[in-house]
Formats: sequence, structure tokens, C-alpha cells
Amino acid sequence: MTEARAGRRYLVRTFGCQMNEHDSGRAAGVLESLGYRPTTSPEDADLILLNTCAVRENADNKLYGTLGHLKATKQRRRSAGQDLTIVVGGCLAQKDGATVAERAPWVDVVYGTHNLPDLPKLLAQADSAAVPVVELIEQLETFPSALPAKREVRHHAWVSVSVGCNNSCTFCIVPALRGPERSRPPEEIVDEVERLVADGVIEVTLLGQNVNSYGRDLFGASRFAELLRALGGIGGLERGRFTSPHPRDFTEDVLLAMVETPNVMPHLHLPLQSGSDRLLRLMRRSYRQRRYLSLVERTRELLPDAALTTDIIVGFPGETEEDFQATLEVVDRVRFDQAFTFQYSPRPGTPAAELVTSFVPPEVVTDRYARLEPMVRSHSRQAHERLVGTEQELLIESPSKTDPSRWSGRTRGNHLVHLPAAEVGADGVPSYAPGDLVTVPVTEAATNYALAGPVLGVRHTEAGRATAAAMARGEGWRALTSVPGPTGVSLPVVSSSRH
Repeated sequence: MTEARAGRRYLVRTFGCQMNEHDSGRAAGVLESLGYRPTTSPEDADLILLNTCAVRENADNKLYGTLGHLKATKQRRRSAGQDLTIVVGGCLAQKDGATVAERAPWVDVVYGTHNLPDLPKLLAQADSAAVPVVELIEQLETFPSALPAKREVRHHAWVSVSVGCNNSCTFCIVPALRGPERSRPPEEIVDEVERLVADGVIEVTLLGQNVNSYGRDLFGASRFAELLRALGGIGGLERGRFTSPHPRDFTEDVLLAMVETPNVMPHLHLPLQSGSDRLLRLMRRSYRQRRYLSLVERTRELLPDAALTTDIIVGFPGETEEDFQATLEVVDRVRFDQAFTFQYSPRPGTPAAELVTSFVPPEVVTDRYARLEPMVRSHSRQAHERLVGTEQELLIESPSKTDPSRWSGRTRGNHLVHLPAAEVGADGVPSYAPGDLVTVPVTEAATNYALAGPVLGVRHTEAGRATAAAMARGEGWRALTSVPGPTGVSLPVVSSSRH
């Protein structure tokens, strides 16, 4: 099958969260193991894979809108004697299943959250099938992390520590789509990080729906603090991050591990959702305002320079003005470095979606959101203002998306900072590149970022040097690097009747 698909090109488009980013990297790795090569243009792709989300607002509209555009592309290809394979995977595929094929019969393959390893088999079946091939399974059999991977940058990688979730938040459909929580053995995670570092990665982000309960299914108690400390023993790993913790399960030993492990970054994303105890109970969040604030207080005692970010839902069913005021009070007290705020929208299949008689009128939700947003934006600007006058070491991420005269990097606390673009030598090699660590003075603050410069020093890394050399060759700053899966893990061997 590899020979049959050699030279064919693919494009993966990701909707949704970091876990989907992780899974998309694995899907790309599987496709490359079959002989496909990447492209960034839909017009050049022989296969387009949409890794879907069922959590974000209007997720289904985005998917079917995209599929509508791809229908025209596929028809145009066929009229020219060519073809286009369309694959839909991820959470929305798991939720809707055969409905995707019914609404968009020009799709070739639909697979769910648990059967990415079966992608080679499904593609082979689609080669000779007259109708879409749909396969969904209810339980995970192979961790996606055991599959080959594809990284878009050389310096950073997503590392899954667990899949699924045992919580029952009434607004969230993730447990129904990704199943109960299953943790990877710690030695597998450490081995993966060591292999990534050997390949030039200097920053990893540990992923889980609830990282703080990591290991409970294996050992009877959380082992996340021990896992963080294990990162400290991996030479060459400059920065370790994690997302997302749950306030209910967050224990002081994790904070102590962050204090004691220099390469675990001082940034904590701690979803609040609401400051009202009554709403937290309706959401089944299993903590209350007092617990949340005590955790914030202890974090700032142990990690005074740590950045705190959060998620907040406005207009959850039954939210009163008193409930909303409780949220405003917590936000004003904590003063988050950044808050991701959402106007509630029902997700079919969740308990909250059934509370139709308690839905808050849209105009009330809009008004409350308009009162919250200026507060969180003000606090974010204040956080960036505190950086002004300090020297920060930035991990360079990319050229600025909006200004070619600037590049972008992240502080240890994950603040976004723009700095002057790297100077390019006569040989075409930039003075620094994504993956390098650059020290700069912060000079100005804005709501969503800070400005810095000039560059005071550069710590070149293997990833940065490789990226700089690629840029000098005109290949761009993205890596598009393939990484094999762990030794001993293989994909299904299938044959193709076409191509």
C-alpha cells in the first residue's frame, strides 16, 4: 500500500483543542508511513483529512460548510480525470457517525476518536467502496501516542499522558466521545519525551483532559507530580508545560513539583467556569469558590511569578445576576493573566442542553459578556505591563502573523512577546530562528502581548540551527518532521486495489 500511495499529497486540517492537534500529528504520521507527502494547498492535495471538534461553538456548521466546499473541489477533480479522498475523523465524527456520510455522501472515510490506528485499513476499503466507509468503536485499543507522528515545528511537541475523562461536567461532551480516562504508563511517557529531545525538541506540553488525575487508574492515586519531576531528569528539555488541570484534583504536591523542577514552566491554566457555588453545582464541577481561591492563594505563595490563565462560561442555564456577580468578584480578585471567555451554547447530548426552560435570554448573555470582557482584558494588559522593564528569555516560535518586521516568542510564563525580526546574514541564515532562546528587555505592553527589543543574547539550539538552515535554503520555518512510533509498534498491513 505504501508503494501505491507514494508521491500522493495530503492536507490535515484541525478543528478544536490541543488534544486534536496531538491526534492530527499522529494522523499525519500514519499517512506519511503510507507514502503520502504533505502539502499546504487544498488544490494540490490528493487526500484531505478533517480532524473535527464537537466542543467548540458551531462545530457542526464549520464541518459541513467545509465539506460543502470540498464537494465542489472533488467534482472539479473528477471532471479532469483526477480524484480527491476526503476523510473525517475526531470528536464530531465519533458523535455523528453515519450522519456525516448521510449529509455528505462524497466523503470517503469517517472514523472516530478511538480508531485512528485503523486509518490504513479504512483507506484501503474506501479504494473499492461505492459508499463512504464508516468505522466507530467505543473503547480505545491503541494509544494514539503509539503511532508515528508528524511535527510542524522542530522545537515543540504535544505528549499525551492520558485519554478520556471520568468527570461529568454537564456542559461537556468529551467523556461521551473519548470515553473513560486511561493513563499511559509513566515509563512510556518519559521514553517518548527522551526520544523527542534526542530529535531536537526542547519544549513539550503534556496533554490530558484532567492531567491531575493522571495515573489514578493505574496506581490508585494520582502520579502527576512524580511525572513532572521525571521531566526534570531529562537533559536537554528546556521547557515542560501541561494542560489542563481540574481544580478539584489539584494537590499541593503538583505545586511543589513545579517549584522543585526548573524546566517545568511557571504557568498554570486553571479553568474557573463560574464563580458561583450554585452554578458550579449545576455544572457538576465538584469544587466551590472557596476551594478555587485557596488554590490560587497557595499557588501565589509557592510560585509568586507564576502566570494564571482560565476559562469562563457566561450565561450557563439558570445563571442569575447574583451568580454572574460572583464570577466578576472572583475575576477581579484573581486578576488572571489571560481568560478565555465563552458565551454558553448548548451541546447536543449534554445534560445542560436539556435545561431549555432555564436558558438565559441571548440579550442578557450578551450584556454580561460585554461587562466581563473589558475586565479580563484590563487584567491581561496589567500582566503584560508588569513585564515592562524586565529582561525575559523567549522561546522563539515563529515570524509574527501580522507584521513581517516582528517575530514572536513566549516567556517562561507563556506570555506572547513580539520582538524585532532576526537579521539575515549574507549566507541567508537568520541570527536566530524558531527553537532558539533569546533574551530581550520588555519595552511596551498591550492587551494580548508585549513588545521587546533589542536582542541582548541568543542561546542557539539544535532545533533553531536546523530551522535557520532550512530558512536559508528557502524552505520556510516549519519543520514538517516525521517521527516514528515506539519500537515494536506497527500499523496494519493492507493491500490496495487502486492507485
